[in-house]
Amino acid sequence: MRYFRDNSGLPVGRGAVLLAGALLMTWPALYNGYPLLYPDSMTYLGDGRPVARALFLHRFSDYYGERSFIYSLGILPWHWNVTPWPILVLQALLTAFVIWLVVRSILPRRTAMHYLVLVASLSLLTSLSWYVSLIMPDILGPVLCLCIYLLVFARDTLTRAERLTVVLIAWWAITSHATHLILAAGLCVLLALLAFPWRQSMERRLGAIGELAIIVLLAAAAQLALYMYLYGEPSLNGERPPFLMARIIADGPGRWYLEQHCGEEKLAICNHLHNLPDNADDFLWGADGIWQSADEETATRLRQEEIPFVLATLRAYPSQQLSKSANNFWRQLTTFGLGDLGSNGWILEVFDSVFPGGRSRYLQSRQVRNALPFAFFERVQNWTIITSLLVIGAFTRHLWRRRTPRLAGLSMVIVPMVIANAFVTGALSMVEDRFQSRIIWLLPLLAGLFVLEWLACLKRPQK
Repeated sequence: MRYFRDNSGLPVGRGAVLLAGALLMTWPALYNGYPLLYPDSMTYLGDGRPVARALFLHRFSDYYGERSFIYSLGILPWHWNVTPWPILVLQALLTAFVIWLVVRSILPRRTAMHYLVLVASLSLLTSLSWYVSLIMPDILGPVLCLCIYLLVFARDTLTRAERLTVVLIAWWAITSHATHLILAAGLCVLLALLAFPWRQSMERRLGAIGELAIIVLLAAAAQLALYMYLYGEPSLNGERPPFLMARIIADGPGRWYLEQHCGEEKLAICNHLHNLPDNADDFLWGADGIWQSADEETATRLRQEEIPFVLATLRAYPSQQLSKSANNFWRQLTTFGLGDLGSNGWILEVFDSVFPGGRSRYLQSRQVRNALPFAFFERVQNWTIITSLLVIGAFTRHLWRRRTPRLAGLSMVIVPMVIANAFVTGALSMVEDRFQSRIIWLLPLLAGLFVLEWLACLKRPQK
């Protein structure tokens, strides 16, 4: 364990501070009596074994699921279909470690105190602790954002071992969800463009961005290779649902296109022209929805016809779809509640197949009984976000005047990430509380660092 000494003169173990931070982030699971579960959680937990059998024992199956196989493989050694608690520990420690590195890069003095104050505030006032406590790759999205900041703007604050650890975390985060790959690739391009005004450090910054691009490419290559091994053909998404088709039909232009062209085009979706839903969620996940009720042949055709159908609709109704997408983007940007984390009957239906013998413990949780205080913490988070935006706006001038490159770099990563996440999920998939809530706590983190850095500046002796 590495030790440092803060200004109070007391030796503080970094490991103990990180453990304290991780523990603070898990309070929702501890209060619930069980890690939080979402319907997709059961898929991630159940898919690990068949993929591992194919990968290590060469015992192949016809179907392995539609989520990230690499995330499922990564969490398999932590649960073995016995209990999800070790996954919670893993997510808490990874998140605590990355936040520690971020705080240390900006506040190298009295880091432990600043870190604990910040983590405690975020855990109580934002969605951070709820998504650390949720068995899903959702928390890895904002963790990836912070890893990108560390690798591009704070490389000199990391030891070789820390840098390697951050690289591995970033790689796993990118492979854990399709949106993470899109966001990381887009951020690479944006940061490369933003590097040009800083002529003095442009070469060094572009080198760091190039390293990030390599991580993104390696993550994509790993997914392509794994799907190639399992299915005989490379894919970044595998047998994913037709999200874009569902989105564009629910928005309206897709429905209009089908009404105009189904007489001449023999698309699989034309068989459902009489019962097209006006909600993407119903299209994909409704018990009698188009996707859930599709047989294997129809599902394959829907996936194959998705992109040609979407492109044809965009050519026919470009301005109408642009307006719809802009509205979905704005709705997602301002939608970040916790209601999606409530009880779900499907979890109970498949629970015994994922965790044999563990059903009774889950039934004792507050989540099953819908007894978690989501509404209260949603109000708390809403006010926290509003306050954070005001603080960020107020301190932007201070940031510019003092020329603090790391805080500026963190802002250049967090703000575009929050905005891009709303576009990728809201405009291209569907609007849900969970999509934006999992990442929105980055804004209070940024605001908190603004305030703590400003207070630290006030205490420093003037030269």
